[in-house]
Amino acid sequence: MNWLAKINLTVVTERLGPFKSALFLLVLIALCSFVGYRVGNFYHNFQATIIEKQKARLEELYQKQSSQVELIHTLEVELAVEQLASQNAHATLKKMSVEHYEVKKSLAFYEKVMAPEKEVDGVIIDNINITASQSPNHYNFQIILVQQKIKKRYAKGYVDVSLAGSLDNKPSQLVLTDISTITRNDLSFNFKYFQVLEGSFTLPENFYPEKLNLSVILTKNKWQKYHKLKKSIPWRVE
Repeated sequence: MNWLAKINLTVVTERLGPFKSALFLLVLIALCSFVGYRVGNFYHNFQATIIEKQKARLEELYQKQSSQVELIHTLEVELAVEQLASQNAHATLKKMSVEHYEVKKSLAFYEKVMAPEKEVDGVIIDNINITASQSPNHYNFQIILVQQKIKKRYAKGYVDVSLAGSLDNKPSQLVLTDISTITRNDLSFNFKYFQVLEGSFTLPENFYPEKLNLSVILTKNKWQKYHKLKKSIPWRVE
């Protein structure tokens, strides 16, 4: 701002004269006003453009937020529906399990009355499963024994398993202990409520199984008499 201090208006007036000095002053004021107006107008337009961009950006963010809120509400409703469906399914499954247990218990009672040959001293063969392994002709088995007596004592004995079928186009029967590493001790049982017997065996390549024969033998001791239960089922691999 030192250059302003160097300006001597008296000298300028003396050199240019009063008229030219006034005219020069008016031109200078007009030029400063014009430059100030143009600069101010430029910054005004620049700020207006920025404000419009910010408004557009803000509006876009508002729309995104609205969409996200709507999506969250939709997901919350879907989650609530899924939870309700899961609870209903769980309740239904629990009810069906109870009904299945009751039906199975009733069936066991009627079988005991109408078909006593299906049990020995309260012990029944609840289930027999045969499943194929990854090796050719190699199978796994599972036998579930259950005691249905109200006042239960330990049931002791063993199980004999054999397979009836065709070997080299001739009727044949294979004993489980001959086609596996299972021993009589592996097929023995001693339980109060239930017991699961499991193992595996390998069939000869030229043997075609047709039936599975199972014998449950309760050995004689101080608490039980000798009993034997036989059951045959068609060969079926699960």
